[in-house]
Amino acid sequence: MTENELIKQIEHHVKQEFCGEATGHDWYHIDRVRNNAMNIQLKEGGDKEVIELAALLHDISDYKFNGGDEKKGGQLARELILQYKGTEELANQLQIIVDSISFKGAMVADTTTSIEAKIVQDADRLDAIGAIGIARTFAYGGHVGNPIYDPELAPKLHSSFEEYKSAKSTTINHFYEKLLLLESKMHTLTAKEVAKDRITYMNQFLEQFYKEWNSNF
Repeated sequence: MTENELIKQIEHHVKQEFCGEATGHDWYHIDRVRNNAMNIQLKEGGDKEVIELAALLHDISDYKFNGGDEKKGGQLARELILQYKGTEELANQLQIIVDSISFKGAMVADTTTSIEAKIVQDADRLDAIGAIGIARTFAYGGHVGNPIYDPELAPKLHSSFEEYKSAKSTTINHFYEKLLLLESKMHTLTAKEVAKDRITYMNQFLEQFYKEWNSNF
């Protein structure tokens, strides 16, 4: 099977599975992450096929929606690569990358090692910030029942993945517990440059939010 055929089959499978998803982790998110990743790859290098496949499969079984199993996504990615006649080597590579993509807490170090994994992680994080990042954050917060904001509930920088997974918070706190931290956690210079403008926009949004919350005319 050619690289292009494998990518088309994986794309079709993922698109069918994620169309209509309403938490901000839909097909269009996955496609934006793919496009982000390919744009970064043009400047930063890495294996194009691996990057594109990893971007398409990065949310194939997100721990937030599968009962908290952070290893299931990588396992399923591996199975799909083999199902569509990819090589064992490629399947193993994709499993490692998919397992390393998710944010695991403000004080938890990233486990990505390869340039391909770093590019896909950066691409995913870029879609978590800026205008679309704001929209996705509120979509997800509503889905899981988080309040928009509670001034008596302070944000917390989590020191372990278990703490981060089990924490209950507000959508506004999520900006401080994850989103605003992502610029400093980008791996590639390309992603860092894009992140600057998006983080600036988010800070402007928060400034306006607090102004309206406090009825400051």
